[in-house]
Order: sequence, then structure tokens, then C-alpha cells
Amino acid sequence: MTDTAVLTERQGHILIVTINRPEARNAVNAAVHAGIGTALEQAEHDPEIRVVIVTGAGDKSFCAGADLVALSRGESLAPDDPAQQAWGFGGFAAHPISKPVIGAVNGFAFGGGCELALMCDLVVAADHAQFALPEVKVGLFAAAGGAFRLAQQLPRKLAMEYMLTGDPIPAPRAAAFGLVNHVVPLADLMPAAIALAEKIAANAPLSVQASKRVALGIDEGRIAADAPYWEHNTRERAVLMRSEDAREGPRAFAEKRKPVWKAR
Repeated sequence: MTDTAVLTERQGHILIVTINRPEARNAVNAAVHAGIGTALEQAEHDPEIRVVIVTGAGDKSFCAGADLVALSRGESLAPDDPAQQAWGFGGFAAHPISKPVIGAVNGFAFGGGCELALMCDLVVAADHAQFALPEVKVGLFAAAGGAFRLAQQLPRKLAMEYMLTGDPIPAPRAAAFGLVNHVVPLADLMPAAIALAEKIAANAPLSVQASKRVALGIDEGRIAADAPYWEHNTRERAVLMRSEDAREGPRAFAEKRKPVWKAR
């Protein structure tokens, strides 16, 4: 791909997609959205690609979520193309494909970064990685699928604790409760993710893809069961974003002070 915000590399039947903005903690801007979404589309329609690995550049951050600096400049985090906007946050949050997607989480996955990890079918994490939905700390909520996917993928009370406190989940604890498949030292992260991808790629590809579609209820590129969640998500976000607290949280964050909540 020409845009260096996202790099792609083929290894046999595997496509490795790397968010390549380590200087911005691999935060999502419009270029990252377009890059990930386009790579997933290419993988879906290329019969030679059987598994996708999504990771981040560097050793500190898988993805820090939305690029707040870009937002502060008035930039959109999504491309202008409506078809690409429909892929959801990061080109992935509402963009299920039939090919299995492995997240190779090389550092912290916070906010939207955690939501991208939740969208992956399998996750291999470095032992220092952490997962968090800290939106409640700044007057927002995990509106890119996190608010319902975390509760689907963790025991409900545990999910509620982490979602309502915004505290991070260390990789070993995430693995103990099934949010992560394997935890390995950072040096072993990509070899472990590739080994898992190769094991999947050795199986009959159409069988693997049919299995994923049935397991997740994917039909014509959509997960039908998610539709009511997205509709509710949209309504709640519209109300929340009109509140004083939704303006206070980001302002307090930018000013490096404790927010003053008014519940209105």
C-alpha cells in the first residue's frame, strides 16, 4: 500500500497488516481507517489469503484508539467515502470478513484499540500488553462496539467492572478469562501469531470461512445479531454527545486536570 500509515506484507497464505504510526502510539486517523479496511477487503476477495494478522508497529502500543491530535485539528477519523465509513471505527469495528483475523497485540490496546482487538477472532498478546476501555474517564463511552463486545467476550460482571471503572486488564488476566488466546514474551509475539495462522491456513480454506460465518452469524458481510446493538449504540451516543459532561471530559484531559462532572 502506498500510504505508510498501514503496511501490508504477505507470508504465504497470511496477510500481515501493521498499523504504522508508532510516533502517535498507532492511533487511528483517516489514513489508518482506510488502510485497515482496504487490506481486509483485499484479503476477503483474494483466494490466496487464508488468514489475516493485525498488529501495531513498535513495542509499546498496539493501538491507542482515536487520534485525539487529529481530532483537535478538526480532522475526521474516517475517510470521505461512505462505503469506507460503513466499515466502522478503524476500518474494522463494523467490518467482519470470512477470513480469520488474529490480533497480535504488541503493547497497550486502549479505547478504540481495545475495540479493534475485540473484533479479532483470536488474540496473541505480548506479556506486557494491556486492554482497556477508559472512555468513561473522559465523559464518553466505548461506542465502536466495545460496550457490547466486552460483555459478550468476558463474564458479564468482570466486563462490567472493567468497562465502568475504565481500568486496564493485564494480558495474563485477560487470557485467564478467555479474552486472549496466548500470552508470550514480546520477542515471540509475531512468531507465535504466524504459527497460529499457519495452523489455520493448513486447513481447508472454504471450511474455515464457513465455520467462522456460522459461528459469528456473518451474512453478506454483516453480523445480523449486532444490528440492534449498533442501533442502540447510535441513539445513546447522540444523547451523550450533547451533554455538558461529554464536553468537559476531553477539555479536562487536554488541560491535564480532574474533570468536574455534572451529570447533565
